[in-house]
Amino acid sequence: MKKIQFLFMLLFAVIITSCGGDKKNEATQLPAILVQVNEVSESTTSQYISASGTVEAENSATLSTRMMGFVNKVHVKTGQEVRDGQLVVSINNTDLQAKKAQAEAGVLQAAAGFNNAKKDYDRFVNLFQQQSATQKELDDMTSRFEMAKAGLEGAKQVKKEVLAQFSYANITAPFSGIVTNTFVKEGDMANPGMPLLSVEGISKLQVKAMVSEGNITAIKNGMPVKVLLKSMNKEVDGKVSEVSLSAKNTGGQYVVKINLDENDASILSGMFVNVQFPVEKVAASANQNEVLLVPESALVTYGQLTGIYTIGNENTAILRWLRTGKTYGNQVEVLSGLTADEKYIISAEGKLFNGAKVAIK
Repeated sequence: MKKIQFLFMLLFAVIITSCGGDKKNEATQLPAILVQVNEVSESTTSQYISASGTVEAENSATLSTRMMGFVNKVHVKTGQEVRDGQLVVSINNTDLQAKKAQAEAGVLQAAAGFNNAKKDYDRFVNLFQQQSATQKELDDMTSRFEMAKAGLEGAKQVKKEVLAQFSYANITAPFSGIVTNTFVKEGDMANPGMPLLSVEGISKLQVKAMVSEGNITAIKNGMPVKVLLKSMNKEVDGKVSEVSLSAKNTGGQYVVKINLDENDASILSGMFVNVQFPVEKVAASANQNEVLLVPESALVTYGQLTGIYTIGNENTAILRWLRTGKTYGNQVEVLSGLTADEKYIISAEGKLFNGAKVAIK
């Protein structure tokens, strides 16, 4: 039985070897793939600080109401531009209309009482001057006049309060921008504090980055920075506008806000970015660790593995698995798998595979 198993394993090894030989022969028969190569760069981390962040609008608001009622109409849609003061949501205000009518009737009634009280007061003032009315009668008329005056002012304030509530029934945009989300539709019941829709300003964007406690002291207001938009592979300039001095509610990370110098319509709120904060360049010392950097675009991934194609013997592509570290802008730190001044492939005019014949441009 053991002899049969040994023969089976030997046969399997021969088949695998022959298949590998066939694949190798096929690779050598294919035309060489034109590639561009680069050498592993060696740098120090003292030149800049890198942090991840997201693009967000400088002005953003989630609109709600202070009254309860059915939503009559949503006047805007997600993605629609709105101007400052534009009506966006209408809430049923039938009860407010009734309160408004009552308030206006109250004002008319109070005004009529005030006018009569004023006429009586003026008449008694003249009578008192002619010594035809006593001081007690004048004091009583003065009190009546003041009460009528206060009643009219109170009626006006009630009307003003009712009119103010109409702003909670007719929700308007607080600034010009774009509707990013709607949370209600016609017929829904709106409750006090319930989100109705969200609006973001489009005139100015900023970046919100999270910086670790070891680097926050090197970042100052007004510092120029480089912002790399990962999805667009684009770099724009910015300037630090705010530096938080507390990490109590941000998980140990400090919030830094950056104003973008460029107003590009293709830059959208919510995009992920990588921010480079320049710090004072210090001469390398024995305590500073040199790091190996490669461009992120040259890396290949298979599941949780990260690798890069290098140049092997006889100009063949060799896939080398790496252990990577921090990201610095569009470059990634290589902890192991490559050595300094070693060449690697950054682009190819064809699909690379392990053992492929390549020709360097």
